[in-house]
Amino acid sequence: MTENRTTADPQFLNNAMTSFIQIGSVLLLLSWCFRIISPFVNVVAWGLIISVAIYPLHLKLGGALGGRMKTSAAIIVLIGLASLLIPAWAVAGSTVDSLSNVVDDLKDGSVSVPPPSEKVKDWPVLGDRAFELWSDAATNLQTVLNRFKEPLIAIGGLIFGLVAHGATTVLQFVLSILIAGAFLLNAENGYKATCRVAKRLAGGKGQALTDLSVATVRSVAKGVLGVAIIQCVLALLLLMLWKVPAAGVWAGLVLVVAIVQLPPIVILGPVAIYVFSTAEPLSGTVFLVLAFVVSFSDTVLKPLFLGRGMETPMLVILIGAIGGAIVSGIIGLFVGAIILALGYEIFRAWIELDEPPAMTD
Repeated sequence: MTENRTTADPQFLNNAMTSFIQIGSVLLLLSWCFRIISPFVNVVAWGLIISVAIYPLHLKLGGALGGRMKTSAAIIVLIGLASLLIPAWAVAGSTVDSLSNVVDDLKDGSVSVPPPSEKVKDWPVLGDRAFELWSDAATNLQTVLNRFKEPLIAIGGLIFGLVAHGATTVLQFVLSILIAGAFLLNAENGYKATCRVAKRLAGGKGQALTDLSVATVRSVAKGVLGVAIIQCVLALLLLMLWKVPAAGVWAGLVLVVAIVQLPPIVILGPVAIYVFSTAEPLSGTVFLVLAFVVSFSDTVLKPLFLGRGMETPMLVILIGAIGGAIVSGIIGLFVGAIILALGYEIFRAWIELDEPPAMTD
């Protein structure tokens, strides 16, 4: 007995050491691979989400083009790039021109601030203080600028950082759209590969969970991101009609607020105060009414988009959007909402120990 145990112990240790080295090597390789691809995870994830969300449109367009799926993917990519780059170029150009004009006017000493309207005093809380500061700037702008020199420098640095981050974000979205086009061309093979992986992980429920994932991505993309984009466009049109300065910036803030499930009136409300202080009362009232219409349009739009899809709790969307933005910036705002919703739906299906609910497009 002792001899057999002595013989077995070295064999056991040898097998254990071999297994440890094999597992350690695999973990080291996986860790190394992840470190290499980690800068591209969000970009690829967003490209995958876009491709899953618009795949039904891709099929319809390809069918209308006589089965030319490559042409369909190319058209979708070009439309996506145009929809992204044209507004970004316009906003960037107008911002640069405005800043250049301000700098030139400051150098020439030709900057003039119009005196404030008496309506400014009626602003809640800060009305009197704002009227006083605005009046000082109208009479002696240089003195006011010297008084707030350090805060203005800090704000300038913040604006420069936001511009740089915005340029990086646009580049990320461009790459995501190109990646989405590549995924569209290989959608069928990608679906089959995903099903195979899911079956290895979840057995017979692998394909059902894959279908659940696809349905969840499409549902959240349409019901949350789609509605937010519609509200952003409506807000942009409203701001442009009333010629509000930096309309593109305000519309971008509306998009962020809408994604995190807050009413856009949070942004449009202060803008309405500005409109009331610079326009006629009737014009300001119409703007405020339309701002409320834009803000609460989601109550009509979400049932239309989510009525046939997965009703993920809005709290999950909120946490995912905010957490994604904290971790990965603007692109994380989009990716985080969908990824957390996807994780929630898969976890719920696993907890229920039943087949995931059947979904329709």
